[in-house]
Amino acid sequence: MDSLDVIMPVFNEEGAIAKVLDKWLRELTRLKIDFKIHVYDGGSKDNTVKILNEYAMNHKQLVVHEINLLHGPTILLGYRENCDAEWLFQVDSDDEMGPDSFERLWERRNNYDFLMGRRVGRDSPLFRKMVSFISRSIIRVFYGAGVYDVNSPYRLMRSERFKDSYYKIYSDALAPNVIISGIACRNKLRILELPVEHKNRTTGVAINKMKLLKAAVKSLFQTIKYRFEF
Repeated sequence: MDSLDVIMPVFNEEGAIAKVLDKWLRELTRLKIDFKIHVYDGGSKDNTVKILNEYAMNHKQLVVHEINLLHGPTILLGYRENCDAEWLFQVDSDDEMGPDSFERLWERRNNYDFLMGRRVGRDSPLFRKMVSFISRSIIRVFYGAGVYDVNSPYRLMRSERFKDSYYKIYSDALAPNVIISGIACRNKLRILELPVEHKNRTTGVAINKMKLLKAAVKSLFQTIKYRFEF
């Protein structure tokens, strides 16, 4: 049986995290997968950690990691620490993309190395749409075609194909998932991208637009720099 480690970054999600974990635990159990869910808390200021620790006491498949990193470095750390599993799956904790579509990816995994959920129904402001377009264009120009939603937080990865890359990506990378999408394109891995419903978040706090702009600019430079260094 293939092993699966789920990487789920979380920050100030006390209003959603229990519901999100309930959904994923129920679905992964139903699919009879050998799995662990690794929740990485990036320094939440609310009751998220308390909820997580209480939840983990009754669910052996849940592993809680308390760290103090930004979203991107948190995801990358999760990949590095758990890439001994045959498969890694990354999903965010905000309930914007649920487990209903996961089975479609999982049942096709044997024929692919990189299976993505392309967000559909996403109601994003113009600024975020521009960032997504620029990210997609940079990947196409510098790495090659193959992935449309390059920063989608719904990705199933065959660990052996990416393990070395996880350690080469800069530890402070703000958008490691964009670089990973580029790596999959550049290395001509077997890629599958399926539509997955995206819902607007109803809890938590959205990132400040100016902080998002600064992060986007830095992440794009990191993505281009990685291409020429590695």
